[in-house]
Amino acid sequence: MGSNSRNRRTVESDESLFAITEAIKKADGIGVTELADRVNMAKSSVHSHLATMQSHGFIVKLDGEYHLGLEFFRYGQYTRAKRDVYSAAWPVLDEIAAETGESTWLMTHEDGRLMYLEGRGPDAEMNVNSLIGSWTHMHANSGGKVILAHLPDDEVDDIVDHHGLPAKTDQTITDRERLNEELERIRENGYALNLGEDLRENHAVAVPLISRDTVKGALSVAGPAYRVSKERCEDELVDRLRAAADDIGLSLAY
Repeated sequence: MGSNSRNRRTVESDESLFAITEAIKKADGIGVTELADRVNMAKSSVHSHLATMQSHGFIVKLDGEYHLGLEFFRYGQYTRAKRDVYSAAWPVLDEIAAETGESTWLMTHEDGRLMYLEGRGPDAEMNVNSLIGSWTHMHANSGGKVILAHLPDDEVDDIVDHHGLPAKTDQTITDRERLNEELERIRENGYALNLGEDLRENHAVAVPLISRDTVKGALSVAGPAYRVSKERCEDELVDRLRAAADDIGLSLAY
């Protein structure tokens, strides 16, 4: 994922289409006039884009407002299923969540960002479905950090240069030197911690999922700090994750 992939010329009509899609998503239902104002386009042009998207199932009109259609879901399901790490890892998520009593996550990276591919929650404290399919910065997340620790240095440089190190909480690592030290510690320990760096009062631990010397993703357990202490992360939870990662690694290899 070099910088060249981010500097390619883009097609204006495609950029408009993506802007419209993102605006509809954020609005969770919007009329054509308001949509045209938000994307700074002529109403007639927006309407033409919407008609095209609607004809292919990517947009639906309900009670006078436009919403994203289920065709996006079909493509998302296909994309996720094509990831070998997803096929290998998702069966163990229920087991880990049931055994630990905490939320369990499968994550992977693309273009310098971390995505929650799948998750399981043992109770109603966290709505895991609200995070599945969402992006987050890698440096403030246990899964992201453990992946960064197993990427080539030049790729890590590119990610930090492009996405930065924004603070999520007052515990987030925002200094490049500190991040390098953290990644070295993760490589030595074989796991990464997130002690309130992404979400206050929330802790997590993650291990890498590696196949043929390539990091494919991360497996993580997360929960409220009063239950998921640093000591528990480094003992019971990391042991369970390592055992699962070993099994997943075999599945990826064969």
